Amino acid sequence: MGFFADDNDSVEPIILNDEILDNGLRYVRAVPQGGVCSQMIEVAVKDGVIDGVRYTGGCNGNTKGIAALVQGMTLSDAAQRMEGIACGMNTTSCPDQLSRVLKYILNKK
Repeated sequence: MGFFADDNDSVEPIILNDEILDNGLRYVRAVPQGGVCSQMIEVAVKDGVIDGVRYTGGCNGNTKGIAALVQGMTLSDAAQRMEGIACGMNTTSCPDQLSRVLKYILNKK
């Protein structure tokens, strides 16, 4: 692999937790990859709809904005809108990493 991440697998987030909480929410915690600024993404989902997203690190206003915009969206709609967004010279971004986490949730029912 060269200087830039050009291997799709190298930018897949690392899933740390995937559990159903007592209140019925599915909670997934992931470590973003690909050189993005955020260090953690937490997602809460119920019945295929995003209940909440929280980023640790990253551009504070942007990650709060992303979280607010996707709340109440279906997993597939949110994932599709953010898929493939790059940041700077990276092949991925904080929104793209969230998209990848959402796709993980969709595929691991």
